[in-house]
Amino acid sequence: MTTPYQQVPPQTPHQLPQQSSGWQNGSVSGYVSPIPARRTHLGDALASEWTKLRSVRSTMWTLGVMVALMVGIGLLAAVIVASAESQIADDESVLALGFFGVLLGSMCVITLGVMTIASEYGTGMIRTTLTACPSRVRVLAAKAIVFFVLVFVITAVTTMTVAALQTAIVDTASPDAAAWFRATVGISLYLATLGLLSMAVGALVRHSAGAITVMIGVVLLPLVLAMFMFSDSLNGLRDSLFEYSIPNQLSVFYTDTAGIASSSGPRGWEPLWILLGVTAVALAGACLALDRRDV
Repeated sequence: MTTPYQQVPPQTPHQLPQQSSGWQNGSVSGYVSPIPARRTHLGDALASEWTKLRSVRSTMWTLGVMVALMVGIGLLAAVIVASAESQIADDESVLALGFFGVLLGSMCVITLGVMTIASEYGTGMIRTTLTACPSRVRVLAAKAIVFFVLVFVITAVTTMTVAALQTAIVDTASPDAAAWFRATVGISLYLATLGLLSMAVGALVRHSAGAITVMIGVVLLPLVLAMFMFSDSLNGLRDSLFEYSIPNQLSVFYTDTAGIASSSGPRGWEPLWILLGVTAVALAGACLALDRRDV
């Protein structure tokens, strides 16, 4: 029997428990993970960005409000036209009744596009993102692809539903296939591209409120400035601001003419090509800024 103060005799070397050593028979035996190691690729970044985008509440709220505006205003306009028994002009389509809902819904797309990347700078999550994926171009590309596909699909489904309901409510001739395609797929492509432009501005500004303010100015400021240009010497500038403003370019998809501003300006699918060019330049600048600036 030992006392609390009695020391236990030291063990001899052959009594010590055998401990694994990294060296066995002159070779190194390290830990091998059961998870197979492989090189990461764009698909991993896409999965990560999709998880982030669908798990935040702002996505649900902004897209939910966008759908509510498009459906609510589009159907309200159709009900008013049908109840008033007013006839739609021959050069207009019943699908044009959804214009104001799409215009207001574009504000939601702009907001979500900015927050897709700018919110990560506000919370500091961008450091974690770039640590997990050091390729900054891949991160921006994954964000752009996930955002574009999500907005395009939801907008296309919404505009097709609203267009079908408007045609059923208003007693008028059904639009042709080309008009349907422009007012649904064309509008959806335009809004999704506008959201990509907003995301590029968010990457450049790195501040949610500032980038949203810039994009609202891009959408509304040309139209507002043109409304207050009363001098005859500014007629050319006023007409250009009207014709190439985003609201007028949206209206082009609902009519075969040049939109609501005048008989000139972009026609057909030209507004989409113009916006694609501007967005490509903005995304290139965002890639350059993200690659060269510190986080």
